[in-house]
This record gives sequence, C-alpha cells and structure tokens, in this order.
Amino acid sequence: MDSVKICIVLFLTLTSIARGTTVQIVKRPNVLLLVLDDFRPAIKAFGDTKAITPNIDRLVKNGYYFTNAFAQQSICAPSRNSFLTGRRPDTTKLYDFYSYWREAAGNFTTLPQYFKHNGYRTQSIGKIFHPGISSNFTDDYPLSWSNPPYHPSTADYMNKATCIDKITGKMTNNLLCPVVVQLQPEGTLPDIQSTAAAKDFLKSHRNSSEPFFLAVGYYKPHIPFKIPAEYLEFHKTTDFKTLDLNYPPHGLPAVAWSSYLDIRIRDDMMALNISYPFGPIPDAVKLKIRQHYYAAVSYIDDLIGQLLKDVNYEDTIIVLTSDHGWSLGEHAEWSKFSNYDVALKVPLIVYSPQVKPRSENKIDKVVELLDLFPTLVDLAGLPPIETCGSKVNAETCVEGKSLQPFILGETCDSQPDEAFSQYPRPGTFPSVHPDSDKPKLYQIKIMGYSLRTKQFRYTAWIGFDPNTFTRDWTKIYGEELYDHTIDLQENMNLVDRPQLAQITKWLRLRLQEKFG
Repeated sequence: MDSVKICIVLFLTLTSIARGTTVQIVKRPNVLLLVLDDFRPAIKAFGDTKAITPNIDRLVKNGYYFTNAFAQQSICAPSRNSFLTGRRPDTTKLYDFYSYWREAAGNFTTLPQYFKHNGYRTQSIGKIFHPGISSNFTDDYPLSWSNPPYHPSTADYMNKATCIDKITGKMTNNLLCPVVVQLQPEGTLPDIQSTAAAKDFLKSHRNSSEPFFLAVGYYKPHIPFKIPAEYLEFHKTTDFKTLDLNYPPHGLPAVAWSSYLDIRIRDDMMALNISYPFGPIPDAVKLKIRQHYYAAVSYIDDLIGQLLKDVNYEDTIIVLTSDHGWSLGEHAEWSKFSNYDVALKVPLIVYSPQVKPRSENKIDKVVELLDLFPTLVDLAGLPPIETCGSKVNAETCVEGKSLQPFILGETCDSQPDEAFSQYPRPGTFPSVHPDSDKPKLYQIKIMGYSLRTKQFRYTAWIGFDPNTFTRDWTKIYGEELYDHTIDLQENMNLVDRPQLAQITKWLRLRLQEKFG
C-alpha cells in the first residue's frame, strides 16, 4: 500500500480515534474565526518572551498551533481574499486594493459562503474582507454573509488626526498614538466596539439551534498604534534593545527592498526626516515602535479574553490567525510588503471541541494560510470541498489542503513541506511614484515568487505582464536564498554561493513548475 493510500486509511480511522486522541462527534459545531491585522506571531506561548498575551496563550494551550504558517501575500486585501476564497493571488488576480475577484477573476465561493450554503448563519464583525472595491464595497454581502457586516463607527477616525502632540497640544496623525479612550471620538475605539458587537451576537445565539460562523476582525496591531495609553505600561522600551542591521542584508537585490512608505508619511515620522529609501530610523524611535506594537498586541489580547468569556467551548471551533506579519526592524525594514518570513509568517491556532489536546500540540509542518478554508470545512463535518487542481477557475474549489490530519495527529508524509507566496514591484529599485511597496495592477512589471520549505526560502523576482497576467522566467531581476538551519532571521542571501547552485536550481524549477 503506497503512502497516499496509507494516509487516507489513517485519516478515515482518525475520525473516530487518533493515536491516543479521543475524538467526540459534535453535531454542527459553531465556528469563531478571529483575524488580527499585521500580526506577526508575537505570542508568549509561541516562544516570544517579550509578548504579554495570557488569553491567546490559553487558547494555544487548549488547542493546536502551527509554527510555520505563511500568508500568500504580505498586504491586506490580496491576503484576505486569498484565504477567504482558498485561492492564490494569481487566481483572484488581486495584488492591490482595486478589483473585486467575482468580476476580475471568477465567481469563487468563499469560506463563509460555503458555511452559509450548508445551513450556517454567517456574520462578519470588524475587518474580515478588506473594505472597498476588493470586496465590492459590501464585504461580499449578501453572498458571504447572512446579515449585513458590522463595521465599528469609529473606524472612520482610524487615520484621522486624533493624536495629541505632547509638545504643541495639536491634533496629529502620528504613528505612535497612545490615547485616553474617553477623549477619542465617540469615547471609544474600533476594536472595543467590535468586541462588544461580537459579545452581543454570541449572547443572542446562546440558545439557538442554528449553528453560526462568526468572523471577528480586529484592526490592530495595524498602524497607527492608536491604543489605550495604559497598555504601554506593560512594556518598557528597554525590553526591546536588540542587535539591528542598519542596512539591507548582504546580497539583497534592490528589487526586494521595502521602503516602508506607510510609516514615513505619519506626522511624527516625517518630522524625523528619515532618508529615502534605506533609512535608518533613529535607535530611540526603533525601541518606541516595538514598544507600541507589543502594547497593541496586549490590548487586542485583552479584548479577545473578554470575547472568549461568552464562547461555549463545548460546541465552538475557534481559530485565530492574521492576514500577514510585520517587520520590527528586521532587515532594517519597518512594515510588511516583502517576501521575508517576518512579513509572511502568521499565527495559526486551532481549537476544536471534537479533538482533545495531546501532550504535544505544536505542529511544525510548513503550511499556507489558504489551507484554512478546507480545514474549517473538515473540522465542522461539512461535505469536503474539492481541490481545484488544474480547474482553478471552477466556482467551488480550493487550492489549499486540509490541515485536519495534522491536528488529529497524522502527519501524512506524502504532503511536502512548502508554502508559496508572492509580491509585486513596479521596478528594480524602490520608488515613491509609483509606490514600490503598493503598486497598482497596471504599474506591476516584476513579481517576486517565493518558496518556503522546511530548510530554505528561495525567491525569484521575474518579469510580469499585468495586462495578460503572464510571467517571463527569462527575465530574472534578482534572487534570494536563505538557509534556516544557520540563518533563522534571513540575514544572508546565499544565492551566489557556488556550493548551493544545485539547490538554487532545484528550488527555481519548483517555482517555475508552480508559476510557469
């Protein structure tokens, strides 16, 4: 019997019992999907000693967590549309914020839509789909959601001048923006409002026989760091003194560089007159940015703790993840917009009442965020969703794989450790116009395709035609190769090492096979 057949047999067996894991049959469990924004795995239970996250830690302890989960593009709208449809950005044809996949690519079924079709009441609260054109200005309602999505009213002020300058007393649009909540517009903040709305939803469905799929999207720790000031008290700036590279890593092609323009345009950052495109940011400011980021994480952890008090753990699947990561000075970069691990790695925590936790609940398998769709389908016991294969334009299918076998305890060695991501650029060197961090579709001339395996990350920056969505592998504008056995931070590009030429060639061929 070959490995695939063995894996299938074991998977079927594991639906009743799994290597010491007791599996209980729960009819039509509810689903709570928690999505954070720009959230790298800054979680104490993941090993980040600087993080203060007791509520997320508790969820990790009671569930299963993937330490090598990667988004398909490190920017909000493309990533969210990818994992909510189970399709890659090349399939949704969205690399920016300015198209709706049902019109630009195909009438693809979404994750909440699939649950809705199978008898669930689906509700979106906060930021799940990226608002605007990319979700048809409706968060894909009514196709994906049973009720109109809830948006906190104070989200309208997120990028407005509501920060008080300590010196001048004027209102500013700062990056670092600790606030007194009661003095903010409407006396509250978006994520506080979303938590209250989610708690109301849970309470209203406490005695309902109709299962629900509730997605709650938090806006933080996305910039600006407009957070209750008291959370800064948990994190001292001196806790974040680390050895930094004040320049791009050795061998980095210029096309790979993110110049973090979204940071530079904030009032407090503009006052620093940081040189473009490589910086650096002053050392004291680096520490403050890290402090505020971790304070924002603690703020959201507190809200998650309040929300989880109203969850019935006996009949609810809970998943916590993010749309992508965020750089805090790694590679001398401050934001996302790259193909590095730090920009692509996301937390993926899964709790299911059907699967009791084993002594080892950490899963190191390399997986993709678009695996979330088929995983939730399987955990909820819905009809399995088909894998697209060559029919990527089919209405109802996914390009990811279900992670349920790994959660149940069977690794299924036939599935390779690999995750694919990508990022577009308008040219070979950082630019303000067009914005090389956020190029619009018509401006894209280069696409950086990236393959992450257990040991390596390989990225090739190749020619790309935005009119035909075609690639030109004869035009390679830069390559990167990082070996995680010796360089976890991806600080040394080894692509020019002759000893690794065969490995580079193999990884390049694998990328070409996937994105020919």
